Amino acid sequence: MTHRPAWLDALLNRRMLICILTGFSSGLPLYLLLNLVPAWLKTEGLSLKMIGAFALIQFPYTWKFLWSPLLDRYALPLLGRRRGWMLVTQLLLIAGIALLGQISVKELAAAAPLDSALPDWLLNVQRYAPLFALTGLIAFLSATQDIVLDAFRRELLPEVELGLGNAIHVNAYKIAGLVPGSISLILADHLPWGTVFLITALFMLPGAAMSLFSVEPAAASSAPRTLRAAIVEPFQEFFGRHGVQSALLVLLFILLYKLGDSLCTSLATPFYLDMGFTKTQIGLVAKNAGLWPSVIGGLLGGLWMIKLGINRALWIFGFLQWIAILGFAWLAWLGPAEADAARLAVLATVIGVEAAGVGLGTTAFVAWMARTTHPAYTATQLALFTSLMAVPRTFINASAGWLVEALGWFDFFMLCTLLAVPGMLLLFKLAPWNEAPKETL
Repeated sequence: MTHRPAWLDALLNRRMLICILTGFSSGLPLYLLLNLVPAWLKTEGLSLKMIGAFALIQFPYTWKFLWSPLLDRYALPLLGRRRGWMLVTQLLLIAGIALLGQISVKELAAAAPLDSALPDWLLNVQRYAPLFALTGLIAFLSATQDIVLDAFRRELLPEVELGLGNAIHVNAYKIAGLVPGSISLILADHLPWGTVFLITALFMLPGAAMSLFSVEPAAASSAPRTLRAAIVEPFQEFFGRHGVQSALLVLLFILLYKLGDSLCTSLATPFYLDMGFTKTQIGLVAKNAGLWPSVIGGLLGGLWMIKLGINRALWIFGFLQWIAILGFAWLAWLGPAEADAARLAVLATVIGVEAAGVGLGTTAFVAWMARTTHPAYTATQLALFTSLMAVPRTFINASAGWLVEALGWFDFFMLCTLLAVPGMLLLFKLAPWNEAPKETL
C-alpha cells in the first residue's frame, strides 16, 4: 500500500485551507490601499506627491501593537476570543471598502478651501479630509484584523506545520493582490469606480465565512488575567529572553529586511502607467506575471526551508529579493515607450523575477518572525514584529513621490537597491549561515 508523504498530508489538511483564507482576508485590504487606491487617485488627476502622501494613512499597521493587548484580553460575546474579532472587522471592512467608491475625488479637488491662507499641504489635508478619514479607517480595521488573524493562525498550527502554514498564508496574501491589482483594474476600464469598489469589497466574504464556521483554537481560550498583564508580560518575556541589546537588534532587523523591496514597489502602478502601459495591460500582464512567480516562489520557499532551515533561507531568499529590485531600474532605464509585444514581455519578465524573489524572501521572513514569538504571547509579539515590518511601507514610502520627482525613476530604484543592504548585513549577527536553528519548522 502506497502512503502519501507527510508534507502532502500536511498540505491537504483543514488547517492549510484556513491558512489560505486568513492570507486572502489579510492581503486584500492592504493591496486595495497599495494598488487600487493609487491607480484610482492617479486617474482622478492627483499628483504623485499627493498619491505618495496617502501612504501615511497606513499608520495603523505600524502602531497596531498598541491595541493588540485589548484583543488578547477581551473577547466579544459571540464566537470566542479570536473569531469574534475576526468576523466584526471583516464585516466592517466590506462596508468601508464599498463606501470608499462613493467618494468623488474630483468634487473634493474642486471644492473651495475653508481658509485659503493655509499652507498648500494643509489645504490638501482639508480638501481631501473625507478620503483620508475613510482610507485611514480601512487601514485601522485591516491592521486590527491582522492582529487577530496572526494570533489565530499561530495558535492553530502545531510547530511541525509552522513553516508550511505560513508559506501558504503568504501565498494566499499575494493571491489576494490579484483582486484589487488586476481584476479591479480591468473592471475600472469598463465600470464606474463605485461599482468597482463594491465588487472588490465582496471578495472579503469568504474570510467572513471562515470566521463564522471555523473552530476556535484551544490555546485561544487562555486569556491574560488582567489588561496590565496583557500589555506588560509580552514585552518582559521578549526582552528577558533575548537581552536588551540582542532584542533591539531583532527589532532593527525586522525594520530593515524588507525596506528596499517595500520602497521599490510603493508606486508600482503609477510607474507602470508612466512607462506607457494601460490599466488593462497592467491588470492582465504585470499583475499576473507577478502573482504566479510569487506563489510558486512562496510554496517552494516553504518546502525548501524544511531542508535549508530558516537561517540559510533568509540568506538565499533575501539575496534573490535584493537582486530582483534591479529589474525595475532596467525598465526605468529603457524609459516610456509604446507597449508592443516585446515591451510587454520585458515588463512580465521584470515583474516575474521580482515577485519570485519577494515570494521567497517573505516566506522565510514570516516564518522567522513566527519562530521568534513565545506561544503564550502570540498576538502582541507578532503585532509588534509586523508593525515594525510595516514602518517602511507606511512612513518611508510616503516620501516615494518626492524621491521620484527629485531623482527620476532609474535613480529611485538604484536607491532602493542600496537600502536593501543593511538588513542583509544584520544576518551575520541574527541568522548565521552555519548556525543550526534553535527550533525546527
